[in-house]
Amino acid sequence: MIERLKEVLGPRRVTTARDDLDNWGRDWTRTFVVAPGAVVFPETVPEVVAITRLANEEGFALVPSGGRTGLSGGAVASRGEVVVSFDRMNRILDFNAADRVVRCQAGVVTAAVHAFAQDKGLYYPVDFSSSGSSQIGGNVATNAGGINVIRYGMTRDWVAGLTVVTGTGEVLELNRALVKNATGYDLRHLFIGSEGTLGFVVEAELRLTERPAPSRVMVLGLDRMKDILSVLTRFQAGATLSAFEFFSELAVERVTRHRSLARPLGSSSAFYALLEFDGDDESAALAAFEDALAAGWVSDGVMSQSDAQARALWALREGITESIAPETPYKNDLAVRIADVPGFLDDVDQAVGRLYPDLEICWFGHIGDGNVHLNILKPPGLTAGDFYARCDAISPELFKLVSSRGGSISAEHGVGLLKRDFLKFSRSAAEIEIMCAVKDALDPNGVMNPGKLLPDRGRERVQ
Repeated sequence: MIERLKEVLGPRRVTTARDDLDNWGRDWTRTFVVAPGAVVFPETVPEVVAITRLANEEGFALVPSGGRTGLSGGAVASRGEVVVSFDRMNRILDFNAADRVVRCQAGVVTAAVHAFAQDKGLYYPVDFSSSGSSQIGGNVATNAGGINVIRYGMTRDWVAGLTVVTGTGEVLELNRALVKNATGYDLRHLFIGSEGTLGFVVEAELRLTERPAPSRVMVLGLDRMKDILSVLTRFQAGATLSAFEFFSELAVERVTRHRSLARPLGSSSAFYALLEFDGDDESAALAAFEDALAAGWVSDGVMSQSDAQARALWALREGITESIAPETPYKNDLAVRIADVPGFLDDVDQAVGRLYPDLEICWFGHIGDGNVHLNILKPPGLTAGDFYARCDAISPELFKLVSSRGGSISAEHGVGLLKRDFLKFSRSAAEIEIMCAVKDALDPNGVMNPGKLLPDRGRERVQ
């Protein structure tokens, strides 16, 4: 296998060095066995095709690797798979000013698209804390969300076209950046969010939009989680929001210590909301704050007066994942309809108190789109294996609450390995059967990221 891969790519773009296998064989999760057979670095679409066809001939599996910022084990290679890194497929290929569409290779870093759009006087709105290292191919494969979903939607909403290599090595050019295309199934959307299980995204055409007005950032302190939606509704009535985030006091403690940041308010609160809104709406936002304060929904607040202050407030939210990473968090990325958020938060809060009385819980999320991140932090005395076994055993209780409201057990992190065995809480048996049939049609030999997303055997936890 190794020699044939070297024939395709040359010896310098195939590695079996232990450090390389460990580095490219994992994502941000640290709880799964990492054991790839090799890592390869294609630079062109024909090379990805050749690798895929070789995998079918020789009977080995492939795992895609982008920026490796995923949080569900979707890019983990644990059973001798060949990791296909897109680091070298990192070029912006074309820009159509009339259509406001940029075409880029899968390995282009998200922040590079932001910078390219800004250079053209435009804006690419999909953004998150890992935009400096995440790659476009991975964003598409997981339908990445982030901080601007309340205003701009998910990655799916900005993908104008895709070039993909299927599990059989076929190249599909999907939609070709058309605005209107009523010619049957839009296969582009099958691959968005498929986590590399149907084929690999090798190029993407992304829509850009006009740049937003200068914005303001506000951080509010709240004592009761149930008041979050009341605050959101009041601000939406007067201001154009591009973000409405929330996080807990524990999150503030961790991120301020980790990044040496100043606390946002003079006193602590149980929870915090971070809002970003158009600067032209400053007066309306201040009026909304005064109403929220009078109603007892918020206890304090601060608003940015400069870009530097806005960045400092955003750092409180964007640094949370990094700050809790050393504590091996068990992540529950949950979502319900926005209208269900208050009741759902109450249900989850009660369940957490009952199920995790001895564990620390770090809350944060995108309340503006119904998405809550519940992170259970590993106590120092527990091994990773014991900790995850315990969380796996009691997480179904939380997922039942999600299922009862027709929600999602994974709003934006993907399913990967971490949530694969719990897919039934968000997808019916009929849906899973159809998803498996689609997988069989596009990847009949199962070479594309096997064992992820869909039911499979053979997973092994780090002990």
